[in-house]
Amino acid sequence: MLRIPVAACLAMLPLVVPVHAQDVPGIEICTVEKTMERRTSCLQSNVDFLQKTITKLSLDHQQKLDAANRQIDALKVTVAGLQKTLGDLQAAQAKIADDAKKKPDAPPPKDANKDANKDTK
Repeated sequence: MLRIPVAACLAMLPLVVPVHAQDVPGIEICTVEKTMERRTSCLQSNVDFLQKTITKLSLDHQQKLDAANRQIDALKVTVAGLQKTLGDLQAAQAKIADDAKKKPDAPPPKDANKDANKDTK
């Protein structure tokens, strides 16, 4: 029975890796530094971090603007196509209306004349 927990612990042993502290880039409080060299270095680190952040954000926003402009252009093309289709439909509708006005009234069907004659008798 002890073999299973021991085997499980031994199997998980390679997964436990010592973690070393890392210097995470970010804004540091430089006023705590005593020497001028360390304070200057800290301030330069902050400036570098801010410049990288601004560059990254400006690239991200430029990509978003470019994507939005592409979408706007595609929508403009779609609207132009829809306007053309609407114009074609309106022209066809006007042509049908003109054709209906130009046609002489058709004579009544023959069956209608027979019914009218029966009523008068």
